[in-house]
Amino acid sequence: MTSPAPRRALLGAALVAPMVARAQTAARLLVVGGGFGGASAASYARREYPWLDVTLVEPRTRYVTCPYSNRILAGDRSLADVTHGYDGLRASGARVVHDRAVHIDPVARRVRLGGGAVLGYDRLILSPGIALRFGALDGYDEGAAERMPHAWIGADGAQITLLRQQLEAMPDGGVVGLAVPANPFRCPPGPYERISQIAAYLSRHKPRSKILALDAKDTFSKQGLFQDAWRALYPGMIEWVSASNDGRVVRADPGAMVLETEFGTRHRVDVANVIPPQSAAAIAADAGLADRTGWVPVDARTLEARAAPGVHVVGDAMIPGPMPKSGFLASSEAKAAVAAAAAMLRGEPPPEPVFVNTCYSHVGPDYAISVANIFRADAAGRSFAEVPASGGTSPRGDLPEQRRLEALHADGWYASITRELFG
Repeated sequence: MTSPAPRRALLGAALVAPMVARAQTAARLLVVGGGFGGASAASYARREYPWLDVTLVEPRTRYVTCPYSNRILAGDRSLADVTHGYDGLRASGARVVHDRAVHIDPVARRVRLGGGAVLGYDRLILSPGIALRFGALDGYDEGAAERMPHAWIGADGAQITLLRQQLEAMPDGGVVGLAVPANPFRCPPGPYERISQIAAYLSRHKPRSKILALDAKDTFSKQGLFQDAWRALYPGMIEWVSASNDGRVVRADPGAMVLETEFGTRHRVDVANVIPPQSAAAIAADAGLADRTGWVPVDARTLEARAAPGVHVVGDAMIPGPMPKSGFLASSEAKAAVAAAAAMLRGEPPPEPVFVNTCYSHVGPDYAISVANIFRADAAGRSFAEVPASGGTSPRGDLPEQRRLEALHADGWYASITRELFG
């Protein structure tokens, strides 16, 4: 992490860069990151607090969503279907700056951009997402990802496209291997939805193929529902290996296409999807916001970073306690953070936040499952807690109409939230 002295030196260098002009009559809300958290914050702020001067900083001009990208693997969606621009945010009155935030000075309340400009703020919403911990698995670095794609982040969708191409090129009867990380990581049900979507593709086009899922955990989100569906839809195709059964991958060999587990078992595969361990994006660590876990502890009432009042951290980068790192929750957190920031700018106590989550997973054509929860902050703002009896998972059993309706609900949620965020 950057020490206080280097941060002051960087600020000194930043002050010689041109300052971007700002309206002087409005409180300045700066949002860093244009994904589900950041775009939600900017959109919500313009809609509910029009007196705020809102600027969104995001290096990409087009955003590829992680939600629904797994469906590209099944062939049910294209890359264009999950790619969105920022014209809608601009139309709402938000200023959108396509540059990379490279340094935060929470004392001076300034953010330096890669192009040299410096943006001042009164309140900052930081939604930088995750960093992949390349090197956490022996043999798996950025170069290895070109042979064994992670397909977990990617500005242009190149990784998910690469994985799809590898599946298409694999002969019928091949083995697809997945390395699934330990908690916490972005989108807990995501790897298992991915397994399902790969199986959907293989069952249609390469039915003699197999999927080997090597997991660093003994349990996973919606496990019973996923495994029920795998038995019903893809019998004999998917083998899931838990950590206690030597499922934890510790080494990848891209040249030999081998995944090695902790007790020395070497699995030769034809296609490998390696999802490495993760942490908050580098800017959070560089600003001294992340703790030793690699994630950012926050005040549960305001979502302010504990190390930096005035910086509200939302989405995958923060420590959410029992809350999952999901797109739905990132949006809910962003709205709570904006409400807290607006109240504090007016000298008012922040409202009590409520965090709502629903996470849909497509398992097959016209077949989806879900989990829903509501969370609140404790009175001291130290932690989050699930509201008792506030949600749950889809019911288990042979319920084809239930699965079909949940698939429709999932499609409706995705269409609704992306329209809200991106217009």
